[in-house]
Amino acid sequence: MVRSVLVIACGALAGEIDALKRTKGWGHLHLKCIDAKLHNRPELIAGRLRDKIRRYKSEYDRIFVAYADCGTGGAIDKVLEEEGIERLPGAHCYQFFAGAKRFAALAEAEPGTFYLTDFLAQHFDRFVTEPLQLDKHPELRDAYFGNYKRVVYLSQTRNKGLLQAARDAADQLELEFEHVHCGYGDLETSLESFVTGRSDGQEDSYILA
Repeated sequence: MVRSVLVIACGALAGEIDALKRTKGWGHLHLKCIDAKLHNRPELIAGRLRDKIRRYKSEYDRIFVAYADCGTGGAIDKVLEEEGIERLPGAHCYQFFAGAKRFAALAEAEPGTFYLTDFLAQHFDRFVTEPLQLDKHPELRDAYFGNYKRVVYLSQTRNKGLLQAARDAADQLELEFEHVHCGYGDLETSLESFVTGRSDGQEDSYILA
């Protein structure tokens, strides 16, 4: 019997999780998302997660949280420890998409790097330009990005439109551009472990009692 599972995710990961669900045949995986705009208010994320978990915990056999720490300073981990639930590895989506070692190498090579994913490349205006009012006050570019040197686009898919959008974002910010194709990285491997309940052939800790 296939047990129903729930992934509570940042809205910025909805497209990737849906794609993995389709290609891997995870019909028993259900997805509930929290607005990606909360990344601008990280102090609210842990509370929203707690509400979602407690709302749906009785309806599913297992729950997994598709967030990294995401600037919450450990607040997400505190909630998940209380609820007995696991999350994605790392500090943020750039790290789990690129992998810890590759991201560390990128950060060491150039600390002044602004990172994009497929989601951020597609929604750059909504999540960067407009909140920072760069569309109305382009002179603010130096205040926000004066210490940055480059944009690194960590792509999940090979999409020419998104690649051009990422290049346009780098041009807007007047930064050098670099493209690193990552695929789904640790998002895929972590969800695979959760859905199958196994990791490297062993029983996985994502299975809840």
